[in-house]
Amino acid sequence: MPKTLTVNPISNYKRNGSFTRLVFLHTMRIGYDAKRIFHNSTGLGNYGRDIVRILNEYSIIEEFFLFNTKKSTLETSLSLEKATIVYPKGWFWKLFPSVWRLIGQWKQIKTVGLDGFHGLSGEIPIHFKKNKVPKIVTIHDLIFLSHPNFYNVWDRIIYKLKFKYAVSTADHIVAISEQTKKDISKFLKVDPGKITVIYQGCNTAYKKDYSTEQKEQVRKKYALPEAYVLNVGTLQERKNALSLLKAIEGTPYHVVLVGNEKKYAKKIYSYIRTKRLEHQVTFIKNVDVAELAMIYQMATVFCYPSICEGFGIPIIEALYSKIPVVVTSNGCFPEAAGPDSIYIDPNNPMEIKNELERLFKNPRERTEIAAKGYAYVQRFSDENVAKNLLALYQSIV
Repeated sequence: MPKTLTVNPISNYKRNGSFTRLVFLHTMRIGYDAKRIFHNSTGLGNYGRDIVRILNEYSIIEEFFLFNTKKSTLETSLSLEKATIVYPKGWFWKLFPSVWRLIGQWKQIKTVGLDGFHGLSGEIPIHFKKNKVPKIVTIHDLIFLSHPNFYNVWDRIIYKLKFKYAVSTADHIVAISEQTKKDISKFLKVDPGKITVIYQGCNTAYKKDYSTEQKEQVRKKYALPEAYVLNVGTLQERKNALSLLKAIEGTPYHVVLVGNEKKYAKKIYSYIRTKRLEHQVTFIKNVDVAELAMIYQMATVFCYPSICEGFGIPIIEALYSKIPVVVTSNGCFPEAAGPDSIYIDPNNPMEIKNELERLFKNPRERTEIAAKGYAYVQRFSDENVAKNLLALYQSIV
């Protein structure tokens, strides 16, 4: 049983327009599907690591149990003061850790006596006997259903089976945006009352100020020009970086692309060669978070012409970095970017070009847009993420 104590209330939690004062009387022991935390260096991994980092600061969480398929070098770089990492137990599960993650976890989950289990990446382990452990699942996006052309048929089938099981088994669902909530209700036929939108935050590195000397070291390391358009994200088709490159053709502007490469990157390299844009494009991969934060802060503009996302964490990172954002006008993007960012049709390079030219020629406007964006992004603070997530845990547990 969890310890009983009174902690400072997390007050003024806003739900459906009204404020409620919440006083937590019990600490909690929460389990997490932690595969992505330890084995994914980008989106889903960042989400899980941020959740653990943020909640680690609140005394209502007595202990985390991170269910991990195998050892990871990331274990030494995370704040794990309250964490117990749970690995597969028994020779069979150790030999087949992916199967353990799918169907073998529940015996160990029940053994540690959890108050709740949170699947952080759209999955809940299959259990064949009913248990009383409250279950929550986070759904980041349903792009494989809303934009199936970006996925092969087998991936769509597997994802749909996993997600349908997760939302039917979970006691409650966290959506990372209103757009994702709508998609869950539409495509998976879930009652909207079972879904709570809890926005993501971002790493504290993007909220820090760095010295001119530190920034210049990074600029020199990656041979960055004084002014550039930044784009951050995996080079894959739905991220649509090619539209940005088409937009700078015939301009003096430089683009910095930060992210790992998928098959789509071949199209980008081919276009650069054909249009002779080599001197206008810089590729960066495997950059650490502090250096990336400085790359953001030195950028002139952040441009994100993605076709579809669950939310778009790079937008939040850019707003915290106090640079203006040019982004896709529909879907989830206005939720992340706010009312003062610049919105474009991602398939219209000329429109993107015109907006970039306007921003480059008007430094005062860039400063005003960045300041308004920075004010807007405060709603995605660690405090708000924690407040909303803890309130959900308390209501479910």
